[in-house]
Amino acid sequence: MQDKLKIYGREFSSRFLIGTALYPSPAIMSESIAVSGAEIVTLSLRRQNPAQHEGNLVWDLIRQSGCQLLPNTAGCKTAREAVNLAEMSREIFRTDWLKLEVIGDDYNLQPDPFGLVEAAAELVKRGFRVLPYCTDDLVLCQRLLDAGCEVLMPWGAPIGTGQGLLNKYSLETLRTRLPQVPLIIDAGIGAPSQAAEAMEMGFDAVLLNTAVAKAHDPVAMARAFRLAIDAGRSAYQAGLMVRQQTASPSTPTLDMPFWHQADPLTQE
Repeated sequence: MQDKLKIYGREFSSRFLIGTALYPSPAIMSESIAVSGAEIVTLSLRRQNPAQHEGNLVWDLIRQSGCQLLPNTAGCKTAREAVNLAEMSREIFRTDWLKLEVIGDDYNLQPDPFGLVEAAAELVKRGFRVLPYCTDDLVLCQRLLDAGCEVLMPWGAPIGTGQGLLNKYSLETLRTRLPQVPLIIDAGIGAPSQAAEAMEMGFDAVLLNTAVAKAHDPVAMARAFRLAIDAGRSAYQAGLMVRQQTASPSTPTLDMPFWHQADPLTQE
């Protein structure tokens, strides 16, 4: 049975969403995307505007990848700014898919919960398929669902930190309380093991950029993340063993060990 990621009526075989910024070169970016197996790539209008000039190499490579484009509103600090950038993005990239970002703090790039909900509600009304970048706060996530979002992208840690899943309790609470909602860990993942852990917890996908783009070998790291995400998903589906506080023998014995039993020939 094929295990598909379902988002806004579409199905994807890959559960790895990848970013397109910070790579050493356009060629390495393109190869990393291909090796990752990702079918959704995120990009920023502020970084890549194909309307700026013809022959935009990065944009050409992104388009040639055949992936679903997920433009983002990176850098926006108000709902109004995010909505305006989203409209520009839809016109230029010709997609209503959007990774919504409304940043409330310059230090840790934490989303502004109030601006995020306001922008999400307006964009949903305008026909956008909104994937909001949010914190792991349950109430905020519920408000975003009320605003019409069908997918949520809570952070594991602040963007670009590589700290992994800092608040596992909150993330597990989200997964438990919102069992039918596609949840994608977005931001803070720095190692394939962290991505695997997120998938083992039951999250539906992982979105990352810096951990691949800033690796010594981005292409090899993209492959490593692909394998880790697949492994984590398989482990979740297989069912992890329940953790215990005390030891339990993996090879239980029945009766006495054979070397303690009497020799049947000598009866000794």
